[in-house]
Amino acid sequence: MKQETDLLIAQLRRGDRSACQRLLSDYGPAVFRQVLRIVERQEEAEEVYQDVFVKAIGAIGDYDPGRSSLSTWLCQIAYHESLNFVRGRRPAIVYMDDRPADFGNTADEEPTDEQATERLEQALAQLPPHEQAIVSMFYYDDMSLADIAFVTGSIPSTVGSQLSRIRKKLYRIIKTMQP
Repeated sequence: MKQETDLLIAQLRRGDRSACQRLLSDYGPAVFRQVLRIVERQEEAEEVYQDVFVKAIGAIGDYDPGRSSLSTWLCQIAYHESLNFVRGRRPAIVYMDDRPADFGNTADEEPTDEQATERLEQALAQLPPHEQAIVSMFYYDDMSLADIAFVTGSIPSTVGSQLSRIRKKLYRIIKTMQP
């Protein structure tokens, strides 16, 4: 696998168009999922996705395999491009009063898995984009703290602390959502 990646990088540095196609097919789906989790609207995510690969191909000469894997490096570019995009537009605000009338249960009922998932998704939507991205990378992409630190330009212990604070924040948000 490492030899294939090294060959792909060498071909990209030479400007080989077939290598660009391979980069998109091998890494595109994961990058798009990352972008979509932060940007959320499909059309805007597609625009950011294209920007990520244009930037990555243009900066492939700067890629250092000793610092990170190619997928982590692409994830770093996707993270920063997505946050820059989101910061450039007014973020959507989710108000608690916008919940559907049937949201939640009576106090003596336990939430179903579906209701718990819905609450979690609504709570996640209330987090700032960079916090959503950290949660997404850790729980959905199974990235290590070291890889997330590389992507975000931080250190692993800081990412661990951020995850702890985000979990507590999500808990508080979900508690306010309960009837």
